[in-house]
Amino acid sequence: MSQLKQLVGIEAAKYVTDGMTIGLGTGSTAYYFVAEIGRRVQEEGLSITAVTTSSVTSAQAKSLGIPLKSIDEVTSVDVTVDGADEVDSEFNGIKGGGGALLMEKVVATYTKHYIWIVDESKMVETLGAFKLPVEVVQYGAENLFRHFEAKGYVPSFRETNGKRFVTDMKNFIIDLDLKTIADPQALAEELDRTVGVVEHGLFNGFVNKVIVGSQDGVLTLDAPNK
Repeated sequence: MSQLKQLVGIEAAKYVTDGMTIGLGTGSTAYYFVAEIGRRVQEEGLSITAVTTSSVTSAQAKSLGIPLKSIDEVTSVDVTVDGADEVDSEFNGIKGGGGALLMEKVVATYTKHYIWIVDESKMVETLGAFKLPVEVVQYGAENLFRHFEAKGYVPSFRETNGKRFVTDMKNFIIDLDLKTIADPQALAEELDRTVGVVEHGLFNGFVNKVIVGSQDGVLTLDAPNK
């Protein structure tokens, strides 16, 4: 599996050229993209500026000598490459398994060309088997949890080492075990309207390309209407 992730990471790096501002994603697949960008900076003299989507990715990029800026220091991002936890047949996706969904969506919003890199197991007909992460402010989080329970969304607070997980932005994550999401757009709009929700892991209509690693090699898919 790691070899497939490395292959798609290297393939995605081909879309990066000198002078670009690029977005560096977070997660086990994006790790290989960041590693390849670092190699090109060091070995080929690739001249780029990068923004990152998490403290973990920032640390990796710094260790590789990749020049970094904050998202507020740039007006737009030429190319962002990130992983995804699920991608449906309409190229909607779920992200946030690594807990960085808010920063990932901020960077994606200001990106001209947005690419996901995944292995073939992430390609699904309908979203929802992967729990949907919802980032919420700490104030009132228990009430939000009860709200999601009442809606039948089977919520759980994300934990790590026996404690509630806290994002880089100091929020909690409530994961919703929905099984299937019949209408990702309607659910996204509902969550957008829910007070206390900072952001959610539904990335609908964001992606331009999905690079898929499979046993048969690397396949690049263009999103419809993009």
